[in-house]
Amino acid sequence: MTLRTDEFDYELPTASIAQRPAAPRESARLLDCRGMDDRHFFELPGMLDEGDLVVLNTTKVRAARLRGTRDSGGAVEVLLLSENVDGEWEALIRPARRVRPGLRLLFGTANAIVLERPESGRTMLRFDEDVEKLAGEVGEMPLPPYITAPLADPSEYQTVFAKELGSAAAPTAGLHFSTGVLAEFADRGVDVASIDLQVGVDTFRPIAEETIDAHRMHSERFVVPPETATAFEMTKRRGGKVVAIGTTVVRALESAVADGRLRPGPASTELFIRPGYRFGAVDAVVTNFHVPRSTLIVLVAALVGEMRWKHIYETALERGYRFLSFGDAMFAERA
Repeated sequence: MTLRTDEFDYELPTASIAQRPAAPRESARLLDCRGMDDRHFFELPGMLDEGDLVVLNTTKVRAARLRGTRDSGGAVEVLLLSENVDGEWEALIRPARRVRPGLRLLFGTANAIVLERPESGRTMLRFDEDVEKLAGEVGEMPLPPYITAPLADPSEYQTVFAKELGSAAAPTAGLHFSTGVLAEFADRGVDVASIDLQVGVDTFRPIAEETIDAHRMHSERFVVPPETATAFEMTKRRGGKVVAIGTTVVRALESAVADGRLRPGPASTELFIRPGYRFGAVDAVVTNFHVPRSTLIVLVAALVGEMRWKHIYETALERGYRFLSFGDAMFAERA
């Protein structure tokens, strides 16, 4: 069955887009979709059962936005996306119309050479110094364009459990966690494990094609630690739920599962979860409210049902929930 992209659209008022994170983090609202109850995020540990497994994405957001100049004059802004095996960087550049192979970009004492511009509109760059060092010194957090308020602190766009540097965007469902919430899972006998998926900017973009089948899914790299694979197997064996914190975790776990077991190690995924998909790993998800017509909405629809997701979103809007990256969250079990 072919599904039109407009079936995953909804009206999102500008006033519903959160510009600041909740303070404190765990005070964000949480819609419990099992009975459509209004809760707060700090109540999540009490909503789970002893023996359940919570899986986090411990990726760390790179300060990936670099501001510099072209050697020919004029300001330029670069958003770093990922590094390839040759040490070259894929990036988005603004303004793009004057970008050409051989152009030199200047970032203080650091230089970058434009190598090519693929048909995707992205640009390959080669830097003359360590990029992670450069980003750490002069880079800015790559906030989504719908967030116009400046950060009070860069840590606001970083989870409290972030470890491995590599993402161009935050795994936003994880932003609601505090150390206190994490400690309460242990007190209640709920296990916590992790994966690392490097989040790209394509994750949040709306689908441009008329049908979702025509959409080409982006690729993301992830790692499943051996201890997470073991925790997954033990949870399934004792009948516990696997609760994914965010769509990035859903995508990683579903890509790594085979015959009921989770394969540890590094991998990449182009998995596009859509209605009709048969879940093999995840039993429930905690996720924010997403951009209309995005692959994330399609994933939620696959998990809860094609009509159910619309009711959830309509309810959240009616009750004044905050949407998108700094917004509130929902807890939903697999239909």
